[in-house]
Amino acid sequence: MSKTARFFEGLKDKKVAFIGTGVSHNELIELFLNKGIDVTILDRKTEDKYDPELLGKFKSLGASFVTGEGYLDSLENFDVVYRTPGMYYNHPRLVEARENGVVITSEMESFFELCPCRIFAVTGSDGKTTTTTLISEFLKAEGYTVWLGGNIGKALLPRIESISEDDYAVVELSSFQLISMRQSPDVAVITNITPNHLDVHGTMEEYIQSKCNILDHQSAFSRAVLNMDNAETMKLRDRVRGSLNLFSRLGKPAVGAYLDSRRVLCYSDGRKSVKIIQASDIRLPGEHIIEDYLAAICAVWGDVSADSICKVARSFGGVEHRIEFVRELDGVKYYNDSIASSPTRVIAGLRSFGRKIILIAGGYDKKIPFEPLAEPVNEFVKTLVLMGATAEKIEKAVTAPPYYNPDSLKILHAGSMREAVELARKSAEPGDVVSLSPACASFDLYPNFEARGRDFKAIVNSLK
Repeated sequence: MSKTARFFEGLKDKKVAFIGTGVSHNELIELFLNKGIDVTILDRKTEDKYDPELLGKFKSLGASFVTGEGYLDSLENFDVVYRTPGMYYNHPRLVEARENGVVITSEMESFFELCPCRIFAVTGSDGKTTTTTLISEFLKAEGYTVWLGGNIGKALLPRIESISEDDYAVVELSSFQLISMRQSPDVAVITNITPNHLDVHGTMEEYIQSKCNILDHQSAFSRAVLNMDNAETMKLRDRVRGSLNLFSRLGKPAVGAYLDSRRVLCYSDGRKSVKIIQASDIRLPGEHIIEDYLAAICAVWGDVSADSICKVARSFGGVEHRIEFVRELDGVKYYNDSIASSPTRVIAGLRSFGRKIILIAGGYDKKIPFEPLAEPVNEFVKTLVLMGATAEKIEKAVTAPPYYNPDSLKILHAGSMREAVELARKSAEPGDVVSLSPACASFDLYPNFEARGRDFKAIVNSLK
């Protein structure tokens, strides 16, 4: 019997609960039910708020439900509880349940335990989705079968029985997923570390320690990829047990990928350097995109040829919600950068356009500082349209410095995405760029950044 078969067989005499539904759980719940496992769904959302088709399917397969405000009150009745990434691992009820012997785990933790193939994993405050996608695209261009999951793609545990030893798994991992993981990938990438999600983690120390789990359980035969240009990331180099690859846009690492003085992306193995591709040949614009490419090159070097990397670089058009071109109307170009939920990602996006733009920003307050936005916003933004819970905080941050000039930076406020788009349109002239780049999470107005980005695109595409 395989390890995976033993895993499912061992759960048949257990009571298993899933906290919440959604991308990471829906298919997994269905799989567990089809395996004959006792499943209960715990959700603050009441049954009348469920999609009737989804609710009917789960009930017909035998799932039980505990919903409403007290949905976490019965955790001690279960043997195993799967939490979604959005459920904080150190939530008091989860802590209490663990102390009472309940197994608290996640889809990714079980996947790492059972996965038969090599795993590439990416985390970081910014750039992890594009870097993860690039690693996947590089491996696919080389002819490998690739399974993409974690924070992007589909849940991978429901596909575990289809994955072979010769395949590759590529996953994006958030701090919320990593905080409870005690198994690390074969290749671990940390794109950068800047303040983020402090509304949940509370301290930078916990946030960084969560990220460290991508490194701390690697073996001597593993590979770690760190950002040489990011001070917080470089502080983790002593935690690396296997081989260390560094990437840099500003210098040349002994081993790793870098941008040379002629703006060619190169890789050094410690003895010789290989020129890969001219930066201007990469289809996607922006210095932050170059950093994503350098990180991904470090991850796959030795598994993927330079030719495959170049093929992807010249053709890859980007990931949805990441400086995604939406449309041009009246000579004005609109971009959806909804993924930019931190100041550092906004700054990288601002510098990629090569001109002053109209920026739509604001959203849920993650308790991170907005002062880093002040200088780049004053330099690269002509009109700032603010919305959401953080509007006042962002305005205060960008107007406080002595170099703020109200004649060169116009600030407007909107009560909704539609109003923000309309204000941006009225402020724009032919040749301008309008970008949704919020610097914040979306939870005050939207369930996630994807919903925010899609609403922005729908509104822009509806403009006459």
